[in-house]
Amino acid sequence: MAKKISSLEDLGGFVFSTNKEFELESNEVVETLAPNEQRLEAHLDKKNRGGKIATLIKGFEGNDDDLKTLAKDLKTLCGVGGSAKDGEIIIQGNFRDKIMEYLQKKGYKVKRVGS
Repeated sequence: MAKKISSLEDLGGFVFSTNKEFELESNEVVETLAPNEQRLEAHLDKKNRGGKIATLIKGFEGNDDDLKTLAKDLKTLCGVGGSAKDGEIIIQGNFRDKIMEYLQKKGYKVKRVGS
């Protein structure tokens, strides 16, 4: 189900034009920070998930391809499903300690958030 748009900000800053000569200039290239420069947070969450626990990794700074690659590595490590979007990785189940250990070995700085 699509999200309801209630304001122009929901369009992500894109403005429609009736000018036939208009061309969208997208020079934004997001570079991924090196693992030792990343400050990640490991959360456990069960809100809006039918009571099931999920491990959230927040704070990733970089492009979507690198985020999805890291998410795939974590899903493979844990043998479960998950997703990656908006700088956040969601892994199904309580694998926070295992994921934190893996990320620290890769050079990421990971902070445990919550109990």
